[in-house]
Amino acid sequence: MVKSFSKPEIKQGPCSIWSNDLMSDELLEAAVLERLRKVIDPETHVDVVRMRLIEKLSVDNDGNLMVTFHPSSFVCPIAVSLAMEIKKAIAEVPGINSQHISVEGYLAAEDLEKLVNQEM
Repeated sequence: MVKSFSKPEIKQGPCSIWSNDLMSDELLEAAVLERLRKVIDPETHVDVVRMRLIEKLSVDNDGNLMVTFHPSSFVCPIAVSLAMEIKKAIAEVPGINSQHISVEGYLAAEDLEKLVNQEM
C-alpha cells in the first residue's frame, strides 16, 4: 500500500531569515555559513566553508560574531585577500552587528588578524 502525503502548509510570518529583525544565534550562524559558501578560493575554485578554512564560528543573540580563519597553508599567498573577502561577506549578513576574525596556522597570523579586524 502506498501512502500519499500532502505538502505542509508554509505560512509566511513577519520575519524571514534575511530580515533585519532579531534572529536566534543558530539562524544567524546558518545565514553566515550560507553567505561564506559564496567566498571562493581562486586557486581551488572551492568555497571556504567546504575547504574547512572557517572554524569556531559563533554568534551571540546580539549579533556579535567570532570566527577563526585557518588559511590552507602556513604561507598561503592569498590569505590576505581571502580574509578580507570573508570579512566583507560576514558584514553583508543582516543581523550581524560586529565581527572578530581570529587567524590561525599562518606565518603572519598576528598581522593579518590586526588588518582584518580594523574598522572599514
